[in-house]
Amino acid sequence: MTVVKINRLAVPAAQAGELEKRFAARKHSVDGAPGFEGFELLRPVAGEEHYFVLTRWADEESFRAWVEQRESRDPSTTVSRAEGMLEFEVVDLE
Repeated sequence: MTVVKINRLAVPAAQAGELEKRFAARKHSVDGAPGFEGFELLRPVAGEEHYFVLTRWADEESFRAWVEQRESRDPSTTVSRAEGMLEFEVVDLE
């Protein structure tokens, strides 16, 4: 069952352009991860100050495997701060 993960990112206004630039530079870096179906970076427009990163995965196990592989990343190299995650299953309406 497809799952959707939405990460909420706090980004200082002065760093918004840098965040977008970094995502653009690595937009295909997760493509090879087993179960990865795609992602979108959502820029705040009205009523919201946070960026959101929406990812789609074939299943929960694929997402968890990717998270475990990523946990060695150096957090001091980021321009944003994660402030929670929303998690969903896609409902098959067939």
